[in-house]
Amino acid sequence: MIYPAIFRSALLAVVVSALSLTSAAHAARAARNKGGDGGPKLGLQTWTCRNMTFDQVVDFAVKHGVTQIEFIKAHLDPTGPKEESLRKKAILDQKGLVAYSFGVNQTSMDKEANRKLFEFAKLMGMKVIIVEPKNMAEWDNLEELVKEYDIKLAIHNHGTGTAYGDPATVKKVLASRDRRIGVCLDIGWVTAAGFDAAKVFREYGSDRVYDMHFKDKTTQPDAKGKAAAVDTEIGKGKSNYTGLFAEIKKSGWSGVMAIETDSKAFAEDPNRLVSEAKNFFASQVK
Repeated sequence: MIYPAIFRSALLAVVVSALSLTSAAHAARAARNKGGDGGPKLGLQTWTCRNMTFDQVVDFAVKHGVTQIEFIKAHLDPTGPKEESLRKKAILDQKGLVAYSFGVNQTSMDKEANRKLFEFAKLMGMKVIIVEPKNMAEWDNLEELVKEYDIKLAIHNHGTGTAYGDPATVKKVLASRDRRIGVCLDIGWVTAAGFDAAKVFREYGSDRVYDMHFKDKTTQPDAKGKAAAVDTEIGKGKSNYTGLFAEIKKSGWSGVMAIETDSKAFAEDPNRLVSEAKNFFASQVK
């Protein structure tokens, strides 16, 4: 059958429109993982894969479709040879993966030693470095480097009794330093320290939270009968993820939430942890 020209034109317009919508949907999903649509992005902190080699981490990330990677030193060494770093970067580029940050890094009073972190970030095209300075006096030289390189620093927190286990300590640093010094909010550890992650995020301000470690913890009695923080599947612990994702949506925060676990058991085979974390993340951002 030969259709009238006007009908053929209308049919073509419908097909083109449908293809455009499909392409837009695929692009939106890709943008969410790669960081282009304004919402939070799912990433992987390679401490989760600490029993793997660099090449195994790459294969693992590709398998799970996670493109935003935050590396530990064992997988991507900021003090290693430049040629090796660039070799690994080429592999990541070829696989469609992004080394967006690295850490948690040790810092010191030695400015030139700290400079190596910034030089590495510059080489790799990273915009943020994860740190946890133990000596508050280190912030003077770190702030100078932030201003010199225009690369952000994100303060990582661990649990009670650590340098930044109390959000009040983090707030003091934020209040007195360059705005390019912000936060890597470890959700599991801030929860284990007795704080509400949603409230902490809100009080830091979304513009000062540069990264999050997507983790969950609960408490169990240790060998002495004392309550101890232990990792669990993300979304099944004590972290207030309902409140946190509400704050994220309200603020329009668009950083990376990097899947991480401190559990030796999960790290032995992180496949199920990461698969379930992906599903939980998708359920919260839809």
